[in-house]
This record gives sequence, structure tokens and C-alpha cells, in this order.
Amino acid sequence: MSTPSLRQLSLALAGENRTVKGFTRMQWRIAALAPGDLGPHVLDLQLYMTERAAYRFNLTSSEPRLFVRCGFSGEHPHPTAITASQDVAAGWMDGEQQVLEAPMPMAVQVWLEAYLARHGEAPAEGRKKKRKGAGRAREDQV
Repeated sequence: MSTPSLRQLSLALAGENRTVKGFTRMQWRIAALAPGDLGPHVLDLQLYMTERAAYRFNLTSSEPRLFVRCGFSGEHPHPTAITASQDVAAGWMDGEQQVLEAPMPMAVQVWLEAYLARHGEAPAEGRKKKRKGAGRAREDQV
């Protein structure tokens, strides 16, 4: 299923045992990520108008990325959501969620660029002006 703001992406995970300072643990990574619904895990990448600035930031980085939420840290990963916004991914991590990342496929970059062209760039958030005198201590008149 696809719409101008929704694409299905397939991904596969791979785990590797890593030993650090004598402790062995499984480290997970995204082994494959591609548009379509043919992989072992299929997620909907939904774009939101409120995230346009984050999408632009990601696209202009040296290597645009996609971020996949995979359940709570320390558990066996189970992909539940995907985003192109680093802000959303940071929120997931703040909530103790495990987040894996992968390079954004060129087809997704082109689609994301078209979305931004169609809906415009996010408006620049300028400093909000305070009302005159706000935030200043007032002297009481005696």
C-alpha cells in the first residue's frame, strides 16, 4: 500500500555475538532494508507535516538514515515502527526503546524529497517576541 505520505518498507535483522571486556552479548543490526512488502518484517513509513524540518535535516546529512523502533532495550528486537526523523528516534530512545538505524535507500530519499517539494519546507521557527516588560522585575512604586 502506498500513498503520497505512506510507503511500506521491508527489513531483515541480523544478530552478531560481540565480546567486550569479557562479556558476550548479541548486537543487532538491520541486514536488509528495501521498499516493498517482501521481507520478514514490513513496516509503514508514514510522513508527517510536523516533521518536515527533521526530514530536511536528515536528507542534507552526509548519509541519510532510517530509524527502526525494535521494542525495549535488552529484549529480543521486534520491529514496530520506522521513521526518517531523528527527533522521533531520539524520543523513542528516551523512552528506553531499542532503535536500530540503516542507510536510507535512494528510492526513499527521492520519495521524501518529492514529499517536501509538494508540501513545502517547514516554516522557520523564529524567536517569539515577549510582550513589552515581560520577564523583567518590576519595581514597586512607594
